[in-house]
Amino acid sequence: MLKNILNNLPEVKAPSKKKLGFKEKLKWTLIMLVSFFVLSMIPLFGLGQNALSQFEQLSIILGANFGSIMSLGIGPIVTASIVLQLLTGSGILNLDLTTAEGKKLFQGLQKLLAIFFIIFEAFIYVFMGGLAPAAGLVPATYLTMQFVLVFQLFLGGMLVLFMDEVVSKWGFGSGVSLFIAAGVSQQIFIRAFSPLTGGGQFAFGSGLPPVGAVWVFLKALSNADFLGAALPLFAIIATFVVFALSVYAQAMKVDIPLSFGRVRGHGIRWPLRFMYTSNIPVILVAALIANVQLWARLLQNRVAETGVMAWISQHIFGQFSGNAPTSGLVFWTHSPNIVGNIIQWFAGSPFNSIELLQALTYMLFMMGGAVLFSIFWVQTSGMDARSQAKQIMASGLQIPGFRRDERVLEKILKRYITPLTIMGGLAVGLLAAIADLSGALSRGTGILLTVMIVYKLYEEIAEQHMMDMNPALRKMMGGQ
Repeated sequence: MLKNILNNLPEVKAPSKKKLGFKEKLKWTLIMLVSFFVLSMIPLFGLGQNALSQFEQLSIILGANFGSIMSLGIGPIVTASIVLQLLTGSGILNLDLTTAEGKKLFQGLQKLLAIFFIIFEAFIYVFMGGLAPAAGLVPATYLTMQFVLVFQLFLGGMLVLFMDEVVSKWGFGSGVSLFIAAGVSQQIFIRAFSPLTGGGQFAFGSGLPPVGAVWVFLKALSNADFLGAALPLFAIIATFVVFALSVYAQAMKVDIPLSFGRVRGHGIRWPLRFMYTSNIPVILVAALIANVQLWARLLQNRVAETGVMAWISQHIFGQFSGNAPTSGLVFWTHSPNIVGNIIQWFAGSPFNSIELLQALTYMLFMMGGAVLFSIFWVQTSGMDARSQAKQIMASGLQIPGFRRDERVLEKILKRYITPLTIMGGLAVGLLAAIADLSGALSRGTGILLTVMIVYKLYEEIAEQHMMDMNPALRKMMGGQ
């Protein structure tokens, strides 16, 4: 029965062509990107209180715009991936991902879980007060509007699910990565160059500080306010440093020479990147933190002051004072702006030593979580040594000087893949944590993800463009 359900789930039809052209892929990628921005500007009908509006940073990571039809964003998709990875990696769910049937079953279960979390999170957001109807309605009307909001959230979540499939099958990269990169890029541009104030007014002449760090820096310099100039300057510098380190780490790789067994003198290089699992682990860790903070806020708003749920809310998930977490998981997985606090300490402001321990805990959580999800992702996505060895053997390739045996090839690949999985996870978690702690223009996780997503997207576009070239020109440019 489960297989029948999975086989009959709605899906985006794959293209009939084996290889889509560059212009076709670019067209669908841009259409989905524009659609995402347009849908993010459509407000929820009947929305009154938007208690989630304060989670701006989390909305960027989740590819969401709280209060719009895109309020769920990619959250249900990523949450479904986390749950399925944990079940598969722990052995609770026994799936043979080396076979086509096992991979198809895994993808079907992931989509079914995503639909479940779309419905589940829609009810949680509305009925726990995160996105509530206007106050003052009679009870019957209020309940009706709650279900209207749930339906709109469900509709938006399903649109994101199908848009992700369109990008994966018809465009470049994946919709999940594309929507994150778009949201982070938009935020960085606004926080760097926006001349408007936080209230949406034009800053110049109003007496209020602008949002853009560049304008804040110039204004502080003109007023000889060096402390006021140092804070935006270090935020801009931190953003550039994280960009540079991310690009450098993304470009590091190990090339394994391979030769065609039946054709002597011809071979290729099989690249294994230092960031072997790319941006997936840090997406999963960031989504996990986002879900913990959202649950903590919703529980704090709904539970009573006594009882088991109150104890869980106060001591496990934690509490907020305004927008600042004060206890529990939300406190220890929150990144303080250490660099900004140090700058203010030099200017005479007191320094809270507990923030150093909080920063260390956050850094260790990011690094440990990234390593854990890296290992799970390698095992469940066909990137492990055994799957790579099968793929190489199926292509008619072998390592020169070694016997043509899948077990030998697997043993050699394991020497590289296992350390790269762990070290790459540690590096990506460390980079994201450093950027968060340095007070960059966007969340460090978002900046790191954007760099890696754009870099990978560039490589895929360049490869596709080369494949569409004239064969002679492609050979001249170094294409195979």
